[in-house]
Amino acid sequence: MSGPVLETPRLRLRPLVPEDGAFVLELLNEPGWLQHIGDRGVRSLADARRYIADGPGAMLARHGVGLLAVTLKADGAPVGICGLLRRETLPDPDLGYALLARHTGRGYAREACAAVLDWGARSLGITRVLAITSQGNTASVAVLAALGFIHRGRRRMPGEDEDVDVYSRGPEGGP
Repeated sequence: MSGPVLETPRLRLRPLVPEDGAFVLELLNEPGWLQHIGDRGVRSLADARRYIADGPGAMLARHGVGLLAVTLKADGAPVGICGLLRRETLPDPDLGYALLARHTGRGYAREACAAVLDWGARSLGITRVLAITSQGNTASVAVLAALGFIHRGRRRMPGEDEDVDVYSRGPEGGP
């Protein structure tokens, strides 16, 4: 699967591949993912591989952006996902990220997001990026604030039961 490969001092970001199935299965079933992102119905390795192909893989092929695996440069261990997303329901790309709980609190999310934002600006000319979080997701809000995102309000995403907080970075405009 083609796509960007980004590096930071501690991390390597690359397209997800079918061999990431076990990692994706674990990540998508963590309590934090289920609470703040939602249940994607991924319950087996086959489900995880299908999620990779039909979600991040398809978006990367169609739009040139998508969620990337975030791995440690030191040993290649996957710690999370991060990337820019194109949703029909949002006017600008949005930043998405999630880490396995055992890897939070080390600055990996901020480091990965900064690399993705820099790549999007340099390689794709993306100047405005949105981010959405569930209400009360203080860890994500802290990452977004550190990256210069500003809270722009709340909105209900299609198919969801609750409003999400909308943030943006870059030239002003409505969410």
